[in-house]
Amino acid sequence: MDLEEKIDLILRPPTEEIITMEELRELLQTNEHPVAYDGFEPSGLAHLGSGLLRAIKLNDMLKAGCKFKLLIADWFAWINNKMNGDLEKIQQVGKYLIEVWKACGIDTNKIEVVWTSNIIDNKEYWRKVIGVAKLTTINRMLRCCTIMGREEKELLYAAQLFYPAMQAADPFELGIDICQLGMDQRHATILSREVAEKLGYKKPVCVHHHLLIGLLESKRMGSDQVGLQSIKMSKSKPDTAIFVHDSPEEIRRKINNAFCPQKIIKNNPIIDICKHIIFREVETFKIERPSKFGGNMEFHNFEELEKTYKEGKLHPLDLKNAVAEELIKILEPVRKYFEKNKKAKELLEVVEKKTKIF
Repeated sequence: MDLEEKIDLILRPPTEEIITMEELRELLQTNEHPVAYDGFEPSGLAHLGSGLLRAIKLNDMLKAGCKFKLLIADWFAWINNKMNGDLEKIQQVGKYLIEVWKACGIDTNKIEVVWTSNIIDNKEYWRKVIGVAKLTTINRMLRCCTIMGREEKELLYAAQLFYPAMQAADPFELGIDICQLGMDQRHATILSREVAEKLGYKKPVCVHHHLLIGLLESKRMGSDQVGLQSIKMSKSKPDTAIFVHDSPEEIRRKINNAFCPQKIIKNNPIIDICKHIIFREVETFKIERPSKFGGNMEFHNFEELEKTYKEGKLHPLDLKNAVAEELIKILEPVRKYFEKNKKAKELLEVVEKKTKIF
């Protein structure tokens, strides 16, 4: 595979930002198998964003020749008081997430799964964390805490101030060339870049991916991480998200109730799903309509759909119906995996019971 093909794979949706393109190109020219990572707080059921979309992007990175490390950030979830701060429960959710990614098409034999709880005994890790903290003001650390999905006014405990420094140190501890995380983690990845050379490390390239928009109408509260948190799919707000285990009936209900303004593309969650999920999973997206309303339509890429919808030639309800049916088909292997795999089924039952989100 040549350089341009690798870059094209890394740039494919849901990638939203590269910092910087020049550094990415140089990295791929000098390193055939750079190391990339993504980190996850185990904190509940997986939805389209935390499950399928992450799997899609990770597989892009693998195809581009990257070695990949998945960090199960159990101590981060503990600091963030997920699962009521019960580390054992958090780790059960982490094991469940690994099964989700398997069901979504990730070959876990091709990646390295790392748990934060397995690296915290290393004093050199804490040397890196303290090194980051010594180069960061308290005000900057507070601003970075939005990576936890919280606003500054929600921060109650001194332990939460460790979180950004730990995350910024992770690329150095894991030997990472590329930080491949969501746009909501941008404060931490930029902090890593800012302190890297001062601590004797190479700046990691950042490949930030898109966050799927929640299904219900929501107003963005700015362009930073706080704004992103306000509109993304959220497991804590079940009707904003399609969970990877949702039944066909539940998928149809949620999509039918979703915000989908006519002719509007921006902040339209149904259009968002089309761009970042549907057209990554199918070659032809078919929309069935009665002949009196123009008959069936077929789209072979997102740009065709976007143009047609903007022009008002496709009704929101017809689009919703097609998206619901396509998602049902796409998620069917995930549902079957959790039905047939005893270990995965037991973990799902544990997580459902502890999170009380169905």
